[in-house]
Amino acid sequence: MFGKKKDDQPTQGADTKTDGDAKSYAKPEGPAAPTGRPAMNPDIPRRSPDMSAFARPAAGASTAIAPRSTSEAEQKKLIVGRDIFLNGEIRTCDSLVVEGKVEAVLSDCRAMDIAGSGEFRGSAEIETADISGRFDGDLVVRQRLTIRATGKVLGKIRYGQLEVERGGVISGTIEALADAPGGDSGSGGTN
Repeated sequence: MFGKKKDDQPTQGADTKTDGDAKSYAKPEGPAAPTGRPAMNPDIPRRSPDMSAFARPAAGASTAIAPRSTSEAEQKKLIVGRDIFLNGEIRTCDSLVVEGKVEAVLSDCRAMDIAGSGEFRGSAEIETADISGRFDGDLVVRQRLTIRATGKVLGKIRYGQLEVERGGVISGTIEALADAPGGDSGSGGTN
């Protein structure tokens, strides 16, 4: 089968000697067996596929893959990709990443990141914000508001801490929150 040429097979009635014994390699008489694959033996049961790679570990068994940390597993993150337009209300979101366009009311959220290509119109009340794109509307950031060099924030802005990189734009009614750490309760005004 493997490594033999058809010409190397002995023909009917041909004799070959092995270790001094003469043996005949004549084909058996009777119906000719088809050449190719051997016939299936129905007496041998088929082997079931090995699904152990997909099986869930038994209760109490340890796994080789480390489980995600609690904060990672419970994090609720919404990403609005490029060329996506989202309109509506967003609630109970741990992290919002805007790369496209969003017109929404954002509440009960912790962090917002507006990428350079992102635009947000509406109102948002969050813990922290990092803005490289454009925000237009009412913004309340209880902790830290960071406006990057390419960022523009327009409208009514209230913040705990403010950081604006050179080139960043902030315009509108700007006011520090009274209860914010490091915030100046007396400062604020229109820019």
